Amino acid sequence: MPRNRVLLKLSGEALLGPNEERPVFPYDPDTMLRIAREIAAAHHKDIEIAIVVGGGNIFRGAIGASKGMNRVSADQFGMLATVQNGIALHDLLGRVCKIETRLMSGLEMRKVAEPYLPKKASHHLERGRVIVLAGGTGNPYCTTDYAAALRACEIEAKLLAKATNTDGLYTSDPRKDPDAVLIPFATYKRCLDEELRVMDTEAFALCRSENLPIRVFSLKKQNNIESVLTGENIGSLVSSATA
Repeated sequence: MPRNRVLLKLSGEALLGPNEERPVFPYDPDTMLRIAREIAAAHHKDIEIAIVVGGGNIFRGAIGASKGMNRVSADQFGMLATVQNGIALHDLLGRVCKIETRLMSGLEMRKVAEPYLPKKASHHLERGRVIVLAGGTGNPYCTTDYAAALRACEIEAKLLAKATNTDGLYTSDPRKDPDAVLIPFATYKRCLDEELRVMDTEAFALCRSENLPIRVFSLKKQNNIESVLTGENIGSLVSSATA
């Protein structure tokens, strides 16, 4: 397993940035540019980086299904949303940050992105390229959390870094409980026993079975992405080991 290989999972909703109203773009340009620059900074420190992007800033399949859409169609719509975010991030990494980058998709669309193949993805990483993984798993009924867990295992990443709108895991919901305390370290067992919401059940089960550590951290804070990708202890770390 490469010691410096990390999979970064970006929440689609977090790409909306701090604006109270939706920006003209489906994402906040300043937030996306900051993300790209922080990824580039970590890349320059010899970190092998794969990125799975969500699509919740544009469309969520589960919401579409709840409004009456066919679930398969709704999930396909959501996968296309992740590809749009992937195109935007791929463009910034290459055009602005001057990083050699490949966009790969689990949903095949050869004129837009390379088809995702684990060996090909690892080859790109070994050659010093950043890879942006869009299109989820290419299958309906699978969340981007699960796609992130699956891709991380397939490419033998040492860590799944999940960037969200929260600082990490808490003893209770910090938005409702002012006494909520950040949990810097937690075992998989504790997360299950205390019903700590790390990611969806299937994704968490895969990480646990493959002993893949998960770091949950806030996307909102400047330089957090670079810090996490380069190994700093930010947010919450979930693993089989105790602190």
